[in-house]
Amino acid sequence: MANGIYIEIKKRILDAEEGSIFVTSDFTDIATTTTVRKCLGRQVEEKNIRRIIDGVYEKPVYSNLLREYVPANPEKVAYAIARGFHWTIAPCGDVALNKLGLSTQVPVVWSYISDGPYRKFSWDNITLSFKHRANREISYMSETTTLVVEALKTLGKDRVDDGIILSLRNRLPREEKKKMLVEATGVSEWIYTVIRKVCAE
Repeated sequence: MANGIYIEIKKRILDAEEGSIFVTSDFTDIATTTTVRKCLGRQVEEKNIRRIIDGVYEKPVYSNLLREYVPANPEKVAYAIARGFHWTIAPCGDVALNKLGLSTQVPVVWSYISDGPYRKFSWDNITLSFKHRANREISYMSETTTLVVEALKTLGKDRVDDGIILSLRNRLPREEKKKMLVEATGVSEWIYTVIRKVCAE
């Protein structure tokens, strides 16, 4: 392994913010995958990063209050995995509800829809689940529209009441609501009816 390559990879890691998540492909502009893996292995040994799962690493965050390293952020790990595999993903299930303020419950499983295959990844009592959806269900809607659609699917028709509609209406910026009305025309009729109510002035 050329020393210059190792130094360049190490510098990129040291310059990154604490809590940053890296995948092997983040460094393939510097060296081959095999060389990158060796370099990252050395960085793990030097404790500059820690391995979360195979091919995914974190620059850990140390809490002076807890006097220990805090767990890796599941959402950052999810998007790093997606970046590595060139997947488009979006939160679904309890993660979508949580991000929209419709639930304060910490997800047991961090679920995302994806245009990639069904996959699960686990570490430190955390599970990431990627559920396959057709590309058209993800790629042609903004993150906000996808979030709202997935949150409504998770709640189900019978659980969406005036309180949910008002909460979403107050939370979403006007421009996002305008975009959502256009982007969500292909969803099921009941979801689009709810979205129209959310977007009503």
